[in-house]
Amino acid sequence: MRVILNKDIAPLGEEGDVKDVAKGYARNYLFPRGIALPYTERNIKLFETRREEIELRKVQKRGDAAGLKDRLENLALEITMPAGPQGKLYGAVTSQTIMDELTKHGYQIERKKIDLPGNSIKNVGKYKAAVKLYENVSAELTITVIGQEIKLESRKAPPARPARKRRDEGGTLSASQDSQETADEPAPRDDVLELAETEVRSSENPDQTQEE
Repeated sequence: MRVILNKDIAPLGEEGDVKDVAKGYARNYLFPRGIALPYTERNIKLFETRREEIELRKVQKRGDAAGLKDRLENLALEITMPAGPQGKLYGAVTSQTIMDELTKHGYQIERKKIDLPGNSIKNVGKYKAAVKLYENVSAELTITVIGQEIKLESRKAPPARPARKRRDEGGTLSASQDSQETADEPAPRDDVLELAETEVRSSENPDQTQEE
């Protein structure tokens, strides 16, 4: 279906252009939004009366594109990305990345207008990208990708757990552990030893104890 564009619409064309499009696209999208009109004798005459006005707008667009081209080509665009010691990026710089960076500098450029060789950048260094502006006007954008080395922090070893006592099948401590625990018990005091010896003598000589 042939239509006349009433507004600029990328990548189809701009105001006043005659284009062939699918009927569904024209009836469901272009016509309801006023983007295009049917290619009829009446609409052809309508656009003939607007021809001078449309051409003046195109001249203005060409001038704007030329000015934008100069600004973009003089722009030092730097992008910092995480990278390894050899300069290989953790990730990649894409046309979306460049579009986001241009937005930070105040330039509203559509992602699909940025032509990046290889579709992505995976190493640090300087690169070129073409930015389509208007008609045959394009800007050559210089991009410097800077690597940001990531330092990995060493993890501290967890503290050693205290040794657990092992028991044999009968539920008693092993001989080595039993002797160790016995060695750790405090030695009896002298007064306790003396009392114990007295009790032993008394039990051996009960008569002597009574006489005393």
